[in-house]
Amino acid sequence: MRPYRPDDEPLVRELVDADRLPGQPRCTTERLAAARSGLVPPVGWEVSARPRISVLAGDGDCPEGVIAYLSWADVRTGVICWVHAREEPPALRALIGHALAALAHCPMIEAFVGGPPGPLGPGGLPRARRGATHDALLRSGFTGRRQGCYLYCALSAELPPARVVAEVVSCDFPPGQRLIVRHGAEPVAEAVIGVGPEATATVYWIETRPTHRHRGLGHELLGQALALLAEQGATEVALVVDDPPHAGDDSQAAPRLFDSFGFTLVDQLWTYQSRHPGVPRPAQ
Repeated sequence: MRPYRPDDEPLVRELVDADRLPGQPRCTTERLAAARSGLVPPVGWEVSARPRISVLAGDGDCPEGVIAYLSWADVRTGVICWVHAREEPPALRALIGHALAALAHCPMIEAFVGGPPGPLGPGGLPRARRGATHDALLRSGFTGRRQGCYLYCALSAELPPARVVAEVVSCDFPPGQRLIVRHGAEPVAEAVIGVGPEATATVYWIETRPTHRHRGLGHELLGQALALLAEQGATEVALVVDDPPHAGDDSQAAPRLFDSFGFTLVDQLWTYQSRHPGVPRPAQ
C-alpha cells in the first residue's frame, strides 16, 4: 500500500471506469481531479485536508486498487469517499482496512455518504452491482442501510416539445440550470438539471410544494426539463431518488412520475457507518 502518484492516473481511471453505471461519463483527468478535491463540507464543518488517496500496488508497482478517505477536523468523523478494485475481495479488504487504520482516531466513520451523482459515482454504493464492496464493508465492521435508488433513462433526439411551465435560470452549484414554477411571485415547484460530458445528463432535484401536489405540475416540470436536456444534446439522463423518511400517501408519487417518462431502476444505493471501528474482521 502506498500513496497515490500522478503517474498512477491512467490505471486509476481504468479502475474507476470498471465500476461505471449507465448514464455516467467515463473518468477523465478533470473528473478525477474534482474527486481528489474531496467532499463539500456541511455548513460550519471544517475538513482537515484534501482526501488522502492510497493505492494498492501489484506487479510492477501498478495500481490494483485505490481508496480515498478523509476526516473532518472539528467533529472527528472519518469518511471513506470512494474505493475501486474491480470487485476483487482481497484487494477491497486490504484497502478498507488501510483506511480504517488511518482513521482510527475517529469515533465514527462513514462510507459512501449519499448525494446526487458526482464526479466518480452516484453518491451511495450500488448494492447489487458492487456486492463485493458491500460485503467487504460489512466484514470490516460497517453497518449499511439503503438510502435510495439510481434511475436511468435514454433520451430520444425526437422528444416532442413539452409545455413550458417553468422559467429557466443558470445554476452554479451544481453546474446546470434551475427550472422554477411560480404561482404569482411564489415558487411552488423546482427542478435542477445539468448536462455533462459524453451527452450524459443529471436531474439533481425535482420537488413540488405539498400545497400544489396532485395537479400534474411535477409531470409538466419534468417533461420540460427532459426536453431541455435533449435540446442541449443529452442522450442519457440519470437521477437519484432518496428513500422517504416515512412511508405515506406520497411515497410512491416520485417512482410513478419517473416511470411514466421511461426511467428504469439500475440499482439500490447504500450508505455505511461504523461507530466503533477496529481491526477488520478476518475473511470467513
